[in-house]
Amino acid sequence: MGVAQHANPVKAPVYFSVEEALAKDRNATQLNLRDQYLFFVPPALKELKKLEFINLMGNNFEFCDNVVFTLKDLEVLIYRQNSIKYVPKSVGDLNKLIKLDLAGNDITYLPNEIKKLKRLKYFYLSLNSITAIPAGIGNCEELEFLELDYNQLSYLPDTFSELKKLKHLNLSYNQFYEFDKAWINLRSLEELNMEFNELRTLPEEMGGLKNLKSALINNNKLKALPESLTELSNLELLSLANNNIEKMPENLGRLTGLRTLILTGNPISDAEKQRIKAKLPNCGVYF
Repeated sequence: MGVAQHANPVKAPVYFSVEEALAKDRNATQLNLRDQYLFFVPPALKELKKLEFINLMGNNFEFCDNVVFTLKDLEVLIYRQNSIKYVPKSVGDLNKLIKLDLAGNDITYLPNEIKKLKRLKYFYLSLNSITAIPAGIGNCEELEFLELDYNQLSYLPDTFSELKKLKHLNLSYNQFYEFDKAWINLRSLEELNMEFNELRTLPEEMGGLKNLKSALINNNKLKALPESLTELSNLELLSLANNNIEKMPENLGRLTGLRTLILTGNPISDAEKQRIKAKLPNCGVYF
C-alpha cells in the first residue's frame, strides 16, 4: 500500500509539463508536476481531459486551482507538501478518485462533499491542522487506507463507523481522550495507530476488532486494559509503551499470534513482568 506519488510509466507515458503533454498527446493520462516551484496550475491543464493521474506535490500552492476539479477522469490526485488552507466543495466532482493525497498542507477544513467520493480507497491527510472530519466520510464506503496523524482531532463523526472496508487507520499525534466504542464496527481493520494521544481507557468491546494485526497505542494515559483485548487472535504487534499500566489482562496467554509486545515506560512490577513472559513464550516482550 504505497503512498501514491508515483506514476506508472509502463501503463502510459508520463509527462512533466502541460505544454509537453499538449504537444505530444492531448489524450495523456499521467502528468507529474512535482517540485516545480509552481504557484498555480497552468490554465491549459483543462485541455488534458483524459488525465487519470496528476502529481502536484512539493510546489507553492496556497489553494487548489479550480481547473483541477474539471478533470473528471482523475483517479489519483496528489497535493502533498504545499500550503493549501482548505479544500473546495468541487472535490466532490472527482467521483472517480481512488487516491487523494493532501498530506503536509495547512488544511483546517474539509467539505462534506467528500461524501461523493464513492470509489476512494486511499486518503492521506497527515500533517495538517484539521479539527473535524465531516459526516460525509461515512459515504466513502470503499475506503481502506486513512491517514489522519498530526492533526488537531479529538473526535470523529458517528458515520465513521460505517467504513466497513477500512484496513489501515492512523490517528496518532492528535488529541483523542477516548476510543469511541462505535469504532469496533470497523470489522476489517488490520492496522491501528493511536500513539501520542490522551487515551485514558479502551472500551470493553475492543475484542470485536477480530482482524486487527497491529495496534500502536503507546504514549497515552492508559492505566488498565479491557480483558477482551485477549480476544484479538490475529494480533501480532502491540505497543503500549509510555502509559500508566501496572497489570496486563488475566488471560494474556490467549494472544497466541502475538510476536511483539512493547511495554517500556510503564510501572509494571517484577512479578507481573515474569507472569507476562510466562504467558507469552513465543512473543518478544520489551519492558
